[in-house]
Amino acid sequence: MGKTLLFKHLSTLVQLLARSEGVAQAKRLLVGSTAAYSGKSAVILGIAHQLQGQGLQIGYGKPLGTYPNAGTAENRDADVQFIADHLNLSPQQTRAPLLTLDETNFIQYLKQGEGFQLSIHGYVDELAGDLVILEGPATLSEGRLLNLSLVQMAVELDTSVLLVTRYHPVALVDQLLNVQRELGDRLLGVVLNDIPPADQGLVTEQIVPYLEAQGIAVFGQIPRNSLLRSVSVREIATQLQAKVLCRSNRLDLMVETLTIGAMNVNSALEYFRKGRNMAVVTGGDRSELQLAALETSTNCLILTGHSAPQDFILSRADDLEIPILSVDLDTLTTVEIVDRAFGQVRLQEPIKVLCIQELMQTHFDIYRFMTTLGLEPSPVNA
Repeated sequence: MGKTLLFKHLSTLVQLLARSEGVAQAKRLLVGSTAAYSGKSAVILGIAHQLQGQGLQIGYGKPLGTYPNAGTAENRDADVQFIADHLNLSPQQTRAPLLTLDETNFIQYLKQGEGFQLSIHGYVDELAGDLVILEGPATLSEGRLLNLSLVQMAVELDTSVLLVTRYHPVALVDQLLNVQRELGDRLLGVVLNDIPPADQGLVTEQIVPYLEAQGIAVFGQIPRNSLLRSVSVREIATQLQAKVLCRSNRLDLMVETLTIGAMNVNSALEYFRKGRNMAVVTGGDRSELQLAALETSTNCLILTGHSAPQDFILSRADDLEIPILSVDLDTLTTVEIVDRAFGQVRLQEPIKVLCIQELMQTHFDIYRFMTTLGLEPSPVNA
């Protein structure tokens, strides 16, 4: 036990000496959140895109993975791969997660205890870039057992934290004050995400000035956007394990709202006309409701039960390029699964990338962010 402790201290000393010589260490930033699906990946993508426009090289990693790519040999997180691809990062600028948060690793930790060693320093030191951005866990507590929580990583790496939080009119300020107490001076600032139009004035005139007065810098106020909250027909089909009856080439259509077709056709048509880019769930034997949905802003028909749609429905959907999905589920279960998909929206479609880049360009103060973090544009771009 004594030899192990001595070896650990010697290794740390060697790392410190290595960092003190030669090339200056890249700046680092942890990006975290207080709740899952707050928009961390989107904000990281938007920031990195703007910094690349300033001529800076970006390194990116996600020490604690949550979305392993099925069928891949390495422990590659789907979000890591997506961001690496869209930022054109080299292998030296990105790394697979140090650990994936799953039952296997959890049990292994319980068995090994303190013998379950992870080198967060080694993970970060291998990433190249003027700024190395690390995506933190979904919450402040996630990863604590493995010493990979947001606060633990911030302390271990002695690095700043940018917090992304989804707007809530009541809980927001309390959450941020609590994070400030946990992180202290390591809290660089925050990005307020998903602000509804009706609350924009309250945020700008009341909440932001209050947070700034408490020493919490607000770098961005990102308004609610229906496209970013939408889900692709492909994702819905995957979640439902649905059979695609027509237009399998249009699964890239985005669905913004979910509607149930269970009333008479006249009431349904009036109801459907109020929707936008809908997924309509109805019975496979309700041809009149299916046709009514196809004549409105519907991007996907989801048919429940075991009745096949009429040929004229398939023909009309094909003409309008609207996919029809068939599921072996009841309506309630179908709605629950699709509704859950809306609650777990991820940044996985190219059209969303363009959207977040535009939003961040307009609503995120990149120059204040760079100044606070001590970043300077590349001389070529200055």
